[in-house]
Amino acid sequence: MHTAETARNPDAVPPITDTERQTASGKVLWHFTMSLDGFVAGPAHCMDWMTGVASRPGLVEEYTQSTGAVLGGRDGWDAYPDANATYGGQWQGPVFVLTHRPEELKPVDGVTFLNCDVAEAVRIALDAAGGKNLEVLSPSIGRQLLERGLIDEIDLHIAPVLLGDGIRLFDTPGGSPVRLGLVNGSDPSLVVNVRYRLAAAG
Repeated sequence: MHTAETARNPDAVPPITDTERQTASGKVLWHFTMSLDGFVAGPAHCMDWMTGVASRPGLVEEYTQSTGAVLGGRDGWDAYPDANATYGGQWQGPVFVLTHRPEELKPVDGVTFLNCDVAEAVRIALDAAGGKNLEVLSPSIGRQLLERGLIDEIDLHIAPVLLGDGIRLFDTPGGSPVRLGLVNGSDPSLVVNVRYRLAAAG
């Protein structure tokens, strides 16, 4: 992609527009749509803030084709106990829910309730993914896997909304910064710039 800046300066870093197409390569993806202020769900796991949010054409299809299994947590399952809800019902596959109290849950077709270490849960779910990607759809599980070096990529879609309250992607009071490398750019240390205006009331 050529811009006025790259024409003036051939060494300029090209602008970031979007991630490359998602492929199935057996990765562990910590994957969420996130508000601009870092929340992946509202209070009580409310998700109505995503109404009216658009994504680029074909994005959902990329994930439905590249995802082999999903790993979630008990809180998310209690809020949305529907194995067919992933990607609005467009994805079907093995779902794993990590919980300390599996005996409290009724059996559900296609869902395996696990009571084990998070590393073992990832091993089980990756095996079930059959060479495709494992999507981790839980902030708490994702944080634990990140601490153990078991996350391959953090895959985020930033929605144009400020929530102000809810469930954060990464919440570790008193913790140390976790340094990341930007995948979709030539410089892994590059700051991603976004700019918004208040949406017109309607």
